[in-house]
Amino acid sequence: MNPSWYLWVKVFHLLAIISWMSGIFYLPRIFVHYVEGQGAGEDVRRLKVMARKLYHFTSMLAVFALASGIWLWTAFGFGGGWLHVKLAMVLLLIGYHISTRIFMKRMLRDAPLPRSVTLRWYNEAPVLILLVILWLVVVKPF
Repeated sequence: MNPSWYLWVKVFHLLAIISWMSGIFYLPRIFVHYVEGQGAGEDVRRLKVMARKLYHFTSMLAVFALASGIWLWTAFGFGGGWLHVKLAMVLLLIGYHISTRIFMKRMLRDAPLPRSVTLRWYNEAPVLILLVILWLVVVKPF
């Protein structure tokens, strides 16, 4: 493979990851505003639309990030123990992404969501997972 193509795939992979993470970071904030707005008797219908659209757009970016990551992995091999741990962290992110779908579906049908404080803590999980992934990719400790 031409090395310049490899670099372009890396660029698009990173762009997809950044975009996916942006959605993962913001969607739980919509849940927080929904729960707090609903508790205050405010009109929260717009938040339902925002959550649904953001989830679907973010899912598309996640697929692109995962596909480009798999392509890089198969084109250049699987090396180092750090990559095993990174892939485990990516699986955690995928699980987190799926859990946002569960909350979004509950929100759309007006089923109860966790308290806003719980959702605020829930919002911090992907930051920690991403921090571990970044450390593994940059430092490659093992």
